[in-house]
Order: sequence, then structure tokens, then C-alpha cells
Amino acid sequence: MIEEFKKFILKGNVVDLSTGVIIGAAFTSIVTAFTKGIVEPLVALAGGGPSPKLTIPIMNRMVEVSEKLPGGEVKTHLVNKLIELDVGIIIGAVFSFLITSVVVFFVIVKPVNKLMALTLRKEKAEAPLAPVSDEVLLLQEIRDLLRDQVNR
Repeated sequence: MIEEFKKFILKGNVVDLSTGVIIGAAFTSIVTAFTKGIVEPLVALAGGGPSPKLTIPIMNRMVEVSEKLPGGEVKTHLVNKLIELDVGIIIGAVFSFLITSVVVFFVIVKPVNKLMALTLRKEKAEAPLAPVSDEVLLLQEIRDLLRDQVNR
């Protein structure tokens, strides 16, 4: 069971996944700062407002609100509440995801893939050739004889 677990852990997919999680967590503060400092103000420009909140109103709804007065009395009144979709949050999350993905790809995945390709190429070059059986030698000889007959 331990050997199976070691094989599972040492597979490339598990290493890629764990690397992505670690790097994503490490770059969270950088991506958050970039999103809040650059992306959200640009989204605010697109939305035309001073805050980076780009919303789409859906409907107004009357909500009952209770308010406690100083004498202990509770006053209830209706308030008009706007229900809206916040598109700015989604755009910011998409940019954060794209930035993190690009960084992880170029800093981790590309170099690891290149290193693995070089290692596989080196292992192939160092691998001894399998001994050729008598049957294979006979078939190669027949092939060569047939090729010679066709070429005459």
C-alpha cells in the first residue's frame, strides 16, 4: 500500500496540482493588490462610478425593518431595497484567476515540463537496446531479399 501511495504522489499530475495550489496561495496577496489597485479602478471607469462596483439592478423590493427606540419601544417600517447583480466582483475574480494561471504556467509548469522532457530524452538515450531475437533477424533478412528483388 505504501508503494502504491508513493507512485500516486510522485505522478506528474499530483505534483502539478500541488504546485499550482501552493503558488496560487503564495501569489494571492499580489493578485489581490493588483486587482484592487488596477483592475477595480478600470472597472469603475467602465461603470462610470467612483467606486469599483459595477452592478446591474434587477428589482426594487419592499423590506420590513425593525428599529429599537431609546425608550425600549420597537418601531417597524418599510424600506425600499434594491436587488442587484455585482458584475465587478466577477470581473475582478476572472482577472485574478487569469493572472494567477499565467504566473503558475510560466514560472512552474513550463520549466518543470522542459526538465521532464530533458530527463526522458536522456533516459531514452541511455537505455540499452533490447537484444534482437532470431525470428526478427530472419524477418529482416527476408525483407532485405525482397527489397533487392524489387529493385532489380
